[in-house]
Amino acid sequence: MLEFIEVETAPNPTIAVIWLHGLGADGNDFVPIVQEVDLSGCPPIRFIFPHAPVMAVTVNNGNRMRAWYDILGADLTRREDEAGLRASQASVAELIAAQNARGIPTERIVLAGFSQGCAMTLQTGLRHPQKLAGLMCLSGYLPLAAMLDAERSPANQATPIFMAHGRSDPVVPMARAVASRDLLEECGYAVEWHDYPMPHSVCPQEIIDIGAWMGRVLA
Repeated sequence: MLEFIEVETAPNPTIAVIWLHGLGADGNDFVPIVQEVDLSGCPPIRFIFPHAPVMAVTVNNGNRMRAWYDILGADLTRREDEAGLRASQASVAELIAAQNARGIPTERIVLAGFSQGCAMTLQTGLRHPQKLAGLMCLSGYLPLAAMLDAERSPANQATPIFMAHGRSDPVVPMARAVASRDLLEECGYAVEWHDYPMPHSVCPQEIIDIGAWMGRVLA
Protein backbone atom coordinates (compact mmCIF):
# COMPACT_ATOMS: atom_id res chain seq x y z
CA MET A 1 0.00 0.00 0.00
CA LEU A 2 1.09 3.59 -0.59
CA GLU A 3 2.94 5.36 2.21
CA PHE A 4 0.99 8.27 3.71
CA ILE A 5 0.85 10.95 6.39
CA GLU A 6 -2.03 10.72 8.86
CA VAL A 7 -3.59 13.61 10.79
CA GLU A 8 -6.60 13.27 13.11
CA THR A 9 -8.64 16.28 14.20
CA ALA A 10 -9.76 14.52 17.40
CA PRO A 11 -9.63 11.03 18.94
CA ASN A 12 -11.78 8.23 17.54
CA PRO A 13 -12.48 9.68 14.08
CA THR A 14 -15.65 8.52 12.32
CA ILE A 15 -14.80 10.11 8.97
CA ALA A 16 -11.79 9.85 6.67
CA VAL A 17 -10.59 12.26 4.00
CA ILE A 18 -8.07 10.83 1.54
CA TRP A 19 -6.33 13.83 -0.05
CA LEU A 20 -4.20 13.31 -3.16
CA HIS A 21 -1.41 15.76 -4.06
CA GLY A 22 -0.40 17.11 -7.45
CA LEU A 23 2.44 16.29 -9.82
CA GLY A 24 5.91 16.58 -8.28
CA ALA A 25 4.63 17.20 -4.75
CA ASP A 26 4.03 14.66 -1.98
CA GLY A 27 1.65 14.03 0.88
CA ASN A 28 3.08 16.91 2.90
CA ASP A 29 1.70 19.43 0.42
CA PHE A 30 -1.79 19.74 1.89
CA VAL A 31 -1.17 18.81 5.54
CA PRO A 32 -1.21 22.50 6.63
CA ILE A 33 -4.69 22.99 5.18
CA VAL A 34 -6.18 20.91 8.01
CA GLN A 35 -5.51 23.85 10.32
CA GLU A 36 -6.96 26.36 7.83
CA VAL A 37 -10.29 24.75 6.92
CA ASP A 38 -13.17 25.43 9.32
CA LEU A 39 -14.19 21.95 10.44
CA SER A 40 -16.09 23.06 13.53
CA GLY A 41 -19.34 21.51 12.31
CA CYS A 42 -17.77 18.15 11.49
CA PRO A 43 -17.25 15.02 13.60
CA PRO A 44 -13.65 13.90 14.25
CA ILE A 45 -11.84 13.35 10.94
CA ARG A 46 -8.84 11.25 9.97
CA PHE A 47 -6.97 12.88 7.07
CA ILE A 48 -4.83 10.59 4.92
CA PHE A 49 -2.22 12.27 2.70
CA PRO A 50 -0.60 9.56 0.53
CA HIS A 51 2.63 9.87 -1.43
CA ALA A 52 2.35 9.03 -5.13
CA PRO A 53 4.95 6.69 -6.67
CA VAL A 54 8.12 8.12 -8.21
CA MET A 55 8.17 7.78 -12.00
CA ALA A 56 9.56 9.37 -15.14
CA VAL A 57 7.22 12.09 -16.47
CA THR A 58 7.33 12.52 -20.24
CA VAL A 59 6.20 16.16 -20.38
CA ASN A 60 8.97 17.07 -17.90
CA ASN A 61 11.74 15.64 -20.11
CA GLY A 62 11.51 12.25 -18.47
CA ASN A 63 12.62 13.55 -15.08
CA ARG A 64 11.62 11.30 -12.19
CA MET A 65 9.21 12.71 -9.63
CA ARG A 66 6.16 11.74 -7.64
CA ALA A 67 3.22 11.33 -10.01
CA TRP A 68 -0.05 9.43 -10.07
CA TYR A 69 0.39 8.79 -13.80
CA ASP A 70 2.53 9.94 -16.70
CA ILE A 71 1.72 13.18 -18.53
CA LEU A 72 2.36 12.48 -22.21
CA GLY A 73 1.66 15.97 -23.57
CA ALA A 74 0.71 19.49 -22.56
CA ASP A 75 -2.86 19.07 -23.82
CA LEU A 76 -3.45 16.49 -21.00
CA THR A 77 -6.22 14.49 -22.68
CA ARG A 78 -5.25 13.87 -26.31
CA ARG A 79 -2.89 11.08 -25.20
CA GLU A 80 -3.42 9.67 -21.72
CA ASP A 81 -1.51 7.18 -19.58
CA GLU A 82 -4.40 4.79 -19.13
CA ALA A 83 -2.25 2.10 -17.49
CA GLY A 84 -0.87 4.59 -14.97
CA LEU A 85 -4.31 5.99 -14.19
CA ARG A 86 -5.71 2.53 -13.56
CA ALA A 87 -2.74 1.47 -11.42
CA SER A 88 -3.16 4.52 -9.18
CA GLN A 89 -6.91 3.96 -9.10
CA ALA A 90 -6.22 0.52 -7.61
CA SER A 91 -3.82 2.08 -5.08
CA VAL A 92 -6.44 4.63 -3.97
CA ALA A 93 -9.01 1.84 -3.66
CA GLU A 94 -6.55 0.06 -1.34
CA LEU A 95 -6.44 3.17 0.85
CA ILE A 96 -10.24 3.20 1.01
CA ALA A 97 -10.28 -0.49 1.97
CA ALA A 98 -7.69 0.16 4.69
CA GLN A 99 -9.97 2.76 6.27
CA ASN A 100 -12.88 0.32 6.04
CA ALA A 101 -10.75 -2.19 7.96
CA ARG A 102 -10.16 0.44 10.64
CA GLY A 103 -13.89 0.95 11.10
CA ILE A 104 -14.75 3.83 8.78
CA PRO A 105 -17.31 2.79 6.15
CA THR A 106 -16.95 4.00 2.57
CA GLU A 107 -20.00 6.25 2.84
CA ARG A 108 -18.05 8.23 5.48
CA ILE A 109 -14.98 8.73 3.28
CA VAL A 110 -14.27 11.78 1.13
CA LEU A 111 -11.82 11.57 -1.76
CA ALA A 112 -10.06 14.87 -2.40
CA GLY A 113 -7.30 15.92 -4.75
CA PHE A 114 -5.43 18.78 -6.38
CA SER A 115 -4.40 18.78 -10.07
CA GLN A 116 -3.29 15.18 -10.83
CA GLY A 117 -4.84 14.29 -7.47
CA CYS A 118 -8.11 15.81 -8.68
CA ALA A 119 -7.96 13.64 -11.80
CA MET A 120 -7.40 10.58 -9.61
CA THR A 121 -10.29 11.56 -7.34
CA LEU A 122 -12.64 11.53 -10.31
CA GLN A 123 -11.04 8.46 -11.91
CA THR A 124 -11.43 6.46 -8.71
CA GLY A 125 -14.52 7.94 -7.11
CA LEU A 126 -16.86 7.74 -10.09
CA ARG A 127 -15.94 4.07 -10.64
CA HIS A 128 -15.85 2.92 -7.01
CA PRO A 129 -18.40 0.16 -6.31
CA GLN A 130 -19.37 1.54 -2.89
CA LYS A 131 -20.86 4.96 -2.18
CA LEU A 132 -18.44 7.64 -1.01
CA ALA A 133 -19.36 10.67 1.12
CA GLY A 134 -18.08 13.16 -1.46
CA LEU A 135 -15.51 14.03 -4.11
CA MET A 136 -13.47 17.23 -3.71
CA CYS A 137 -11.86 18.16 -7.03
CA LEU A 138 -9.40 21.08 -7.05
CA SER A 139 -7.69 22.53 -10.13
CA GLY A 140 -7.94 19.39 -12.22
CA TYR A 141 -9.96 17.59 -14.85
CA LEU A 142 -11.76 14.35 -15.69
CA PRO A 143 -9.38 11.76 -17.20
CA LEU A 144 -10.41 8.96 -19.58
CA ALA A 145 -13.61 10.94 -20.13
CA ALA A 146 -14.72 8.87 -23.13
CA MET A 147 -14.80 5.74 -20.94
CA LEU A 148 -16.80 7.21 -18.08
CA ASP A 149 -20.27 6.29 -19.29
CA ALA A 150 -19.36 2.61 -19.67
CA GLU A 151 -17.37 2.37 -16.43
CA ARG A 152 -19.09 4.59 -13.87
CA SER A 153 -20.63 3.00 -10.81
CA PRO A 154 -24.30 3.56 -9.93
CA ALA A 155 -23.23 3.61 -6.26
CA ASN A 156 -21.75 7.11 -6.67
CA GLN A 157 -24.30 8.62 -9.04
CA ALA A 158 -25.66 10.86 -6.26
CA THR A 159 -22.34 11.52 -4.48
CA PRO A 160 -21.75 15.28 -3.97
CA ILE A 161 -18.92 16.68 -6.12
CA PHE A 162 -17.08 19.92 -5.27
CA MET A 163 -15.11 21.37 -8.20
CA ALA A 164 -12.93 24.48 -7.93
CA HIS A 165 -10.56 26.09 -10.43
CA GLY A 166 -8.46 29.18 -11.03
CA ARG A 167 -9.52 31.41 -13.90
CA SER A 168 -5.88 32.05 -14.85
CA ASP A 169 -4.60 28.49 -14.38
CA PRO A 170 -1.69 27.97 -16.85
CA VAL A 171 -1.25 24.27 -16.01
CA VAL A 172 -4.78 22.91 -16.33
CA PRO A 173 -6.66 25.48 -18.44
CA MET A 174 -10.02 26.45 -17.00
CA ALA A 175 -11.67 25.40 -20.27
CA ARG A 176 -10.56 21.83 -19.58
CA ALA A 177 -12.10 21.90 -16.11
CA VAL A 178 -15.32 23.48 -17.43
CA ALA A 179 -15.59 20.74 -20.07
CA SER A 180 -15.16 18.14 -17.31
CA ARG A 181 -17.85 19.80 -15.21
CA ASP A 182 -20.24 19.96 -18.14
CA LEU A 183 -19.75 16.28 -18.96
CA LEU A 184 -20.35 15.31 -15.33
CA GLU A 185 -23.55 17.34 -15.27
CA GLU A 186 -24.67 15.76 -18.55
CA CYS A 187 -24.19 12.39 -16.84
CA GLY A 188 -26.50 13.51 -14.03
CA TYR A 189 -23.93 14.23 -11.29
CA ALA A 190 -24.54 16.97 -8.73
CA VAL A 191 -21.56 19.32 -9.14
CA GLU A 192 -20.96 22.35 -6.92
CA TRP A 193 -18.72 24.59 -9.05
CA HIS A 194 -16.48 27.46 -7.90
CA ASP A 195 -13.92 29.49 -9.81
CA TYR A 196 -11.51 32.07 -8.44
CA PRO A 197 -9.12 34.79 -9.65
CA MET A 198 -6.02 32.63 -9.10
CA PRO A 199 -3.49 30.52 -11.06
CA HIS A 200 -2.77 26.81 -10.37
CA SER A 201 -3.07 27.14 -6.61
CA VAL A 202 -5.45 27.42 -3.66
CA CYS A 203 -6.82 30.74 -2.39
CA PRO A 204 -8.39 31.87 0.93
CA GLN A 205 -11.95 32.01 -0.42
CA GLU A 206 -11.56 28.49 -1.75
CA ILE A 207 -10.55 27.27 1.71
CA ILE A 208 -13.69 28.89 3.14
CA ASP A 209 -15.83 27.22 0.46
CA ILE A 210 -14.17 23.83 1.10
CA GLY A 211 -14.99 24.11 4.80
CA ALA A 212 -18.62 24.99 4.07
CA TRP A 213 -18.99 22.08 1.64
CA MET A 214 -17.37 19.62 4.05
CA GLY A 215 -19.66 20.81 6.80
CA ARG A 216 -22.70 20.06 4.64
CA VAL A 217 -21.44 16.70 3.39
CA LEU A 218 -20.08 15.38 6.70
CA ALA A 219 -22.43 16.84 9.30
